[in-house]
Amino acid sequence: MNVMTQPSRADIEEALDLTAARKGRKWLRRAVWLIAIAAILGGAIYGYRAMTASNAAVVYDTVDARTADLTVTVSATGTIQPITQVDVSSELSGVVRTVAVDDNSAVKAGDVLATLDTDRLQAQKAKVDAQVAAAEGRRDEAKATLAERQTLAERQASLRKRGLSTQQDYDTALSAVTRGKAAIASAEADVASARADRAIIESDLKRASILSPIDGIVLKRAVEPGQTVASSLQAPILFTIAQDLSRVQLEAAVDEADMGAVKTGQKATFSVDAYRGRAFPAAIERLSYAPETVDGVVTYKAILSAPNEDLALRPGMTATARIVTEEYKQALTVPNEALRYQPPVAEESRGFSITSIFMPRFPRDRGKRGTAPDGERELYVLRAGKAEQVSVKVGASDGRNTVVLSGNLKEGDAVITGQHSAAGASSR
Repeated sequence: MNVMTQPSRADIEEALDLTAARKGRKWLRRAVWLIAIAAILGGAIYGYRAMTASNAAVVYDTVDARTADLTVTVSATGTIQPITQVDVSSELSGVVRTVAVDDNSAVKAGDVLATLDTDRLQAQKAKVDAQVAAAEGRRDEAKATLAERQTLAERQASLRKRGLSTQQDYDTALSAVTRGKAAIASAEADVASARADRAIIESDLKRASILSPIDGIVLKRAVEPGQTVASSLQAPILFTIAQDLSRVQLEAAVDEADMGAVKTGQKATFSVDAYRGRAFPAAIERLSYAPETVDGVVTYKAILSAPNEDLALRPGMTATARIVTEEYKQALTVPNEALRYQPPVAEESRGFSITSIFMPRFPRDRGKRGTAPDGERELYVLRAGKAEQVSVKVGASDGRNTVVLSGNLKEGDAVITGQHSAAGASSR
């Protein structure tokens, strides 16, 4: 028979790991953790103070205000086009017999470009010539008949006075004269109608020769000998002629936001991909009031005229133009970075706390800097080693520099564009 004995207090502490030695080891581990945390906090405090000390040493980035020429431009893209371009068609339908010119051929006004077959027109003209001759013959016959009847009427009148003729004979003679005059009028109308038909045929014969309407260069030839031209529904374009390519025009699209600065007569330069590095001069001749909307972007067409004596520019070339809207000669300018710079807001030191490490304060908003309605802006000038705020009135900008119209700023002043600490971190 087994007898169970009651465990002692020492046995229970041993089983539950509550001995004095075990308790001592736990306190030791806690002490080690406390020391590690204290070391980390000490390092954080040291780093925080070192960072604060390094930020105190500020180095400013400056650029001298200088007097220079400044040009404000507006960009626009477009294509090169002839000043005058004419599409030549045929008013007649028929078969093309000859073509006298080719692409790039120089032509004068009135030169024959091509001719149509005229066999049918020649036959029609011969027929109409015969009709004209017949009508003229009938007219001459009517005139002769009228002269005969007028003579007879005069004789009847003489006999009537002497009582040798009756009133009826006299009246018959007068009626014959009237019919003779009517016959002549009808014959004259027939002659006029036949001559009009002949004029139409002669006009068609002339139009069978397709002539150049202007002096210029053939840009495109779209017809070959033997080709049938059908102009009954729509006149086909056979030739495209540009007048005098020694001067061309650029049709550029100007963004609606720039239209307030663009005006007729302003000078410009443009470039094309075919001649990189070469700037072609131009001037605005006219501005369109009609808007053109492409993919939701509204633009207006500007026509720029440009010389082209060496014929380097060809119709259809894509060009990028820079239109000069404002020019300043020897104006006081500052870089745009100076107008954007604002020093950090200085804050009073509130001492160090553990919560400042784990819950840092966010920097205060410096506020937005903009241009006042009268053009007033603020910038900072380095004077005696300190940043001094200066109010100036600014003008136009070319994207890199801005004109200073007035204010407490002169040439050579060191305007601040940014800053950095001694450790190298920069602020703009």
